[in-house]
Amino acid sequence: MRRCLILFALWLAGCTAMPPDDPAYRSFVAVAQDVEPVAEAECLSKDPNRNCDFQIELDLSPAAPPNAFQSVDRTGRPVVVFTAAMVKSFRNADEMAFVMSHEVAHHILGHLDRQRRNAQQGAVLLGELVSKEGGSPEEIANAQYVGAVVGARSYSKSFELEADTMGTVISHLAGYRPSVGVRYFEQIPDPGDMFLGSHPANPERILVVKETIRAYGLN
Repeated sequence: MRRCLILFALWLAGCTAMPPDDPAYRSFVAVAQDVEPVAEAECLSKDPNRNCDFQIELDLSPAAPPNAFQSVDRTGRPVVVFTAAMVKSFRNADEMAFVMSHEVAHHILGHLDRQRRNAQQGAVLLGELVSKEGGSPEEIANAQYVGAVVGARSYSKSFELEADTMGTVISHLAGYRPSVGVRYFEQIPDPGDMFLGSHPANPERILVVKETIRAYGLN
């Protein structure tokens, strides 16, 4: 298995949000090196033809808010990005490993592709409805935009819960404690159960993780 590549986005010459001797930085490097091989193996076990060479990046921009997300580059390689503020928000390596495992799970489960298809289907459906009602080109375009947003978010909460489930297993296999990592949800704002919200309520996510831990006999 190839070792993960960690990139450093230096936004100010000689000035970063997290110098290499920062404990949080060193923890990020260590956790990434533990999680990436496990994520790659899980990914390949599901689809040997899928690009599973995860690239885990650290954005050191001082202005970037706490955030972590998964995407793919132009070649289709999965990329997971953490901002420095996000890394500093973790209270221990278990929380960091849990969130990192959650993000790689999105790629393994094909969530970006599924979300893109849902958005396209929503845009086509609502656009056709407005067109049949005699809507103007501008109204049809607006309908397609709204349909894409609704379509993209229609299953986003279930995607998050699926990633929480797989992330729980991956973090355990990487040598971390999901029972401790899940406590990260206790310190972040609860999005609640908003209509068309992108994330489930924190208590629901905690419950899913705990049920997964019990089901697989994890710690």
